[in-house]
Amino acid sequence: MPRKMVVIFGASNVLWMVFAVSQAFKIDIFPESKIIAQIGDSISLTCSTTGSFSKDPEIHLSGPLEVGKPVTVTCLVPDVYPFERLEIELLKGNRSLKTQNFLEVSEMKSQETKSLEVTFTPIDEDIGKALVCQATLHINEIDSQPQVRETTKKLQVYISPKDTVISVNPSTSLQEGDSVTMTCTSEGLPAPQIFWSKKLDSGNLQLLSENATLTLIAMRMEDSGIYVCEGVNPVGKDRKEVKLIVQEKMFTVEISPGSEIAAQIGDSVVLTCDVTGCESPSFSWRTQIDSPLNGKVRSEGSKSTLTLSPVRFENEHFYLCTVTCGHKKLEKGIHVELYSFLRDPEIEMSGLLVSGNPVTVSCKVPDVYPFDRLEIELLKGESIMKNKIFLEDVSKKSLETKSLEMTFIPTTEDTGKVLVCLAKLPIDEMEFEPKQRQSTQILYVNVAPGDTTISVSPSSILEEGRSVNMTCSSDGLPAPKILWSRLLSNGDLQPLSENTTLTLTSTKMEDSGIYVCEGINQVGISRKEVELIIQVAPKDIRLTAFPSESVKEGDTVIISCTCGNVPQTLIILKKKAGSGYIVLKSTDGAYTIHRAQLEDAGVYECESKNEVGLQLRSITLDVKGRESNKHYFSPELLVLYCASSLIIPAIGMIIYFARKANMKGSYSLVEAQKSKV
Repeated sequence: MPRKMVVIFGASNVLWMVFAVSQAFKIDIFPESKIIAQIGDSISLTCSTTGSFSKDPEIHLSGPLEVGKPVTVTCLVPDVYPFERLEIELLKGNRSLKTQNFLEVSEMKSQETKSLEVTFTPIDEDIGKALVCQATLHINEIDSQPQVRETTKKLQVYISPKDTVISVNPSTSLQEGDSVTMTCTSEGLPAPQIFWSKKLDSGNLQLLSENATLTLIAMRMEDSGIYVCEGVNPVGKDRKEVKLIVQEKMFTVEISPGSEIAAQIGDSVVLTCDVTGCESPSFSWRTQIDSPLNGKVRSEGSKSTLTLSPVRFENEHFYLCTVTCGHKKLEKGIHVELYSFLRDPEIEMSGLLVSGNPVTVSCKVPDVYPFDRLEIELLKGESIMKNKIFLEDVSKKSLETKSLEMTFIPTTEDTGKVLVCLAKLPIDEMEFEPKQRQSTQILYVNVAPGDTTISVSPSSILEEGRSVNMTCSSDGLPAPKILWSRLLSNGDLQPLSENTTLTLTSTKMEDSGIYVCEGINQVGISRKEVELIIQVAPKDIRLTAFPSESVKEGDTVIISCTCGNVPQTLIILKKKAGSGYIVLKSTDGAYTIHRAQLEDAGVYECESKNEVGLQLRSITLDVKGRESNKHYFSPELLVLYCASSLIIPAIGMIIYFARKANMKGSYSLVEAQKSKV
């Protein structure tokens, strides 16, 4: 029994020693300090502790949470025993970062602080999330519920300042007396605080403002320098610099009407030089090549003018206006360019437009300069007939007339169309109006007279005393004028009428002749002739016998018939024979009887007739025989005797053969030769 008691006492002493070592424990022993037990019985000693897991875990960060930069999180559980039953878990939001169990066994009974470390890189999505450190102590394997403690820490994620931007108004280049406003912005979390400083020559920064906007007024040249804007928050800073230049205040010079001017030759040009920012400026004008100004200068106050009137070729220069203000000078220039494009083009024709006849049209552009860019177009209607660009050297300055010529053959279809002469002076670098001019001409194509015709009513041959109408027509453009004339014997024309119809009333024989109709317009003449014949009945017939109406046998007698002045009269000479007349072969109304015979005596008649009538005359020719003479022997009678001696047999033969031919129904000269005579 003492031995058992000793054992019990020893157990109590051990528990007490544990309690003494770790005051964090509270130990309850049952039964209390002393117990008596009978040998052989069972005894139960109970030792319970509280406060061995008395503090919540602690969360420690290695530094501020900055997006993009790694950070270490420590989850620390202080004064824990027994730690071999400890489990620590670190969570970010609902996601576990790490879990750790402490399974080592320590012979030394003491409270210890255990921890868990995790390194991670914060991102923007971590803002607002919570870190949870949870510690679980499994101290009694029999108990169903372990002891759990946890600590939560809301994440404060920072973004270091970046994208710092400076805006300057009005400019970084300033003049004395100007003001400037500079505004700085920087991104970060938390929002960066803005600090404005100026960099000194030593490199140090002189703090100027803690506002985002820095305004500097009435600046001086010494205000020039580098200005620094810093965006600062707990995790960093970002810097941006801007350089301001403050210049000594300058006066300004403006020249008008601009840096260049296009002036038409002969016009007046005024160049103006205007100064601002200088109380007492002095002016001087010159050309860039120091040639004479050839103009009038007038300066007053802050303005000076150079007047060029009239503008001539010698005024085409680059002019400079020099302004002196104190010890400073400024110079402005203006280029005076000249042109001449005063009048519209002129259209000229080599002659009247006649259908089918070539004509040359000329399009002239007078007094043009510079002509190296001149372009001329000739159009008929909307069709371009010809164009020309004058790419010539204009080193010689002068006004010149340029032209475009073209030959074409007009037709009647061209009448009414518009001929356009278009001139262009497209100098793009020169501003002037107009840059093109044109002239127009409506085409009127003439047609020379032609197809001239004459109609005569009732006829070109008519009886004296009747009327006749002769009508003339002629085609052409413009409509031809009609002119009636009569062709004289010397070839001249005797004008009669300008009417289309020429009327002759109560015509006479002397109206007979050739009549001429002429169709005349400005481009030609067409001529037509008609012969008019006025007929009269035959009259004043004279029938004569020369030398006499009574002649001797053997004389020569000429019987002649004339019919006054009536033309185209048919004269027929006849001799009465038996119950009729024998027509004589006459020449120009004359019949000659050589060696008249007694049988030539008789009545001779002259018949004169034409289309309108006839007239008869007759005379009697008396042929007297010669006196008888015994000794008279005529050679003619001898010839007649010889001839008759041959004629009588011949007549007999002819009668014979004729009868024979009648009997046979034919006649053969061959057979006749075989006959015996």
